This record gives sequence, structure tokens and C-alpha cells, in this order.
Amino acid sequence: MTGGVKVFVEADGGSRGNPGPAGYGAVVLSAVGEVLAERAEGIGVATNNVAEYQGLIAGLRAATEVGADEVVVRMDSKLVVEQMSGRWKVKHPAMQPLFATARELARAFRRVSYEWMPRERNKRADRLANQAMDDQAGVARRPEPQQPEPQRPEPQRPEPQRPGTGQLEFGEVEAGGTGQAPPASWTGAVGEPTRLHLLRHGQTELSVARRYSGRGNPRLTEVGRGQAEAAARRLGKLAGVAAVVSSPLARAQETARAVAAATGAELTTHEGLVETDFGEWEGLTFTEAAQRDPDVHGRWLSDPTVPAPGGESFDEVLRRARRVKTDLIARYGGADVVVVSHVTPIKQLLRTALDVGPSLLFRLHLDLASLSVVEFYPDGHASVRLVNDTSHLA
Repeated sequence: MTGGVKVFVEADGGSRGNPGPAGYGAVVLSAVGEVLAERAEGIGVATNNVAEYQGLIAGLRAATEVGADEVVVRMDSKLVVEQMSGRWKVKHPAMQPLFATARELARAFRRVSYEWMPRERNKRADRLANQAMDDQAGVARRPEPQQPEPQRPEPQRPEPQRPGTGQLEFGEVEAGGTGQAPPASWTGAVGEPTRLHLLRHGQTELSVARRYSGRGNPRLTEVGRGQAEAAARRLGKLAGVAAVVSSPLARAQETARAVAAATGAELTTHEGLVETDFGEWEGLTFTEAAQRDPDVHGRWLSDPTVPAPGGESFDEVLRRARRVKTDLIARYGGADVVVVSHVTPIKQLLRTALDVGPSLLFRLHLDLASLSVVEFYPDGHASVRLVNDTSHLA
């Protein structure tokens, strides 16, 4: 093939455990869809993001080998697409060398562009990545479909995991149970989810005294700063965090700054993540507020439309939380985002994901500096992966 040719590179990578056994796949296609080259390789233990970058690098090298001078890269990794397009910064140390290698390869072409596509459209590269991971693990190669993919879907394989708890999803089978690979999803969720790591701020003097702490602005105690650092160390192990988004209040900002330093991610503020406005109950204990306004306090606990005197209702916080979710997906869709906030906004985000009523607000406990994880899919599905985890504080 001679120069002056435009090709399409489809690339993907995955990790079964994240980090865990990983591999990548890449396909180079002509303008009419002819397969010009394929690349796939197991890369040992790595994260999803590392594997995805390795897939991109392999695809760009293959495009060079077939003589292309214009390349359109298509991937279902929002992180890689946005970073290579120059819209997101690459702050995580593990990603910087891979980004530099991919950027240097891209300079060999007259033009390179990057497009995000849903995971279900990236089947060729995904199949190669999964086969590379199977080969690496010594799993027997499965027979190729005898008809084109639209007429005969390929057999399902275990879906590469994104960073998570390692817990089984509902309906999954542990290895050694049946000997068969579980379906990719029991929910029918489609597309690359936006994963929110929901972190409650560390301890303040008001939280020690168990007093309503809404729009007041107490700073972290020495214990609270230690909690923030512990959470930051944990979250710093994640590769490719797109951003740390925080409530504007000081206790959340202090916690978020520690996380941003550990992850290398951009720190931004979202007003919608502020705690409930408790109005005239600010600084009071539960008992003091109930004694001061017994009728209103009772209705406030049973009716989410009732605001605290001079303050805010839980339904108003729910509407804020939904706007936050929409904003974060619009800006960071398909990426991992650390959200540093307060009890009620975090509970409302979990409530939104679970699609349950307001009773969750009173039946779910969230410790200081606890971590919860929720995924929101582009098709409207959601999955709660972790709730109130404080193992990093032990």
C-alpha cells in the first residue's frame, strides 16, 4: 500500500481485575471496511487504562506499517479519546509515558483524529483484546463465527472489569462453579459507564458533636485531615481519574485537595454538591432541633418536601443531585470521577442510582471519609458497586 491513504483504527484494552491480567486489541480498516491489519497481545498485570493506551499504540504502529497518512482512531475509552484530543490533561504518572508514546507515533501522520464510540460498536477490537487475555491465561481458543457478526453473535466472554471492589455482581458465578463464563451483563446495561467514586469529607468539630452541619463552614480536625490523606492514598491507586469534583465547603475542599494531589487529577468545584441547608437548625443536635420545632421536625423526617425552618427540603437536594449527575456525565462521560461531598448529596446520588424512595435517606448510614461507588450508563442503567467502605481508615 502506498501513502496518501486514510484508514480507521479501532482499539480496545481490558483488565480482568483492574489491575489484573490484561490485554489489548487493535484493527486497521480501509475506508470501505476492509481489514488491513490486526494486533493483539496479553500484557501481564495492568489496569484498563494502561491496556487501552497499549491498544492505541499498537493500532497506530500498524497504521504506519500499512502506509497510512491519515488516521481516524475510534475507541470506547472516553479517557484516552479526550486526552489524545487535548481536551483533558494527563496528570497520572502511569499514563504520561503511554500518552507520550502515542503522541509521538501520531506525529508520523499527516492527520490524526479521535472519536469515541459505544462499546457495543467496538466489537472487533474488544474480541481481539479478550482473545489475547484468554491466550495469556491458557484458555482454549473459541471457534470463530461462521457467518458475519450481525447474523451470528460471538459467544460471550467475561467482561473486563473496571476499578471496583472485586465483589460479584448479582447472578455471577465464581470460577470453578459451573466452568462456564458468565454473561457480560445481567442488567442489559449498554455503553461505557461513568463511574463516580463518592467520598464523604473527613471529621469536623460539628461531626464529633453530632450536630447539624449544613452550610456552616467548619474545617477538618487533625483526625479529619488524617482521614482525608488515607482516602487519598486509596484513590491514588486508581489509574486515569478524569477529575476530582468537590462541594464548595471548606471541609470537602480540604478532603478533595488531598485526593487531587494523590491522583494527579484536576480539582473542580460544583455548587450542587453542597450539603443540605439546615437553616435555623444549623449547629443543633437532633434532640435540640426536635425540641425546638417538634411539629416541623417530625414532618421533615417523614415528608421530603418539607424544608427545615429557613432551610432546604430533601427533595430540593435530590433535584440538585440529579443535576450534578447529568453535568458530570456530560463532561466526563465514560470516565472515573471522584466526587467529594456530604452525607445527603451522596445518599441522593445513591438513591438516584438505585431508583428507590426517600426512606433510603434514613436507613443508610455513611461514615466520615467513607467511599461509595456508583456507575451511570449512557442508556439510563445504573449500578451501585460499593457503599460506605472505610477499609482505608483501618
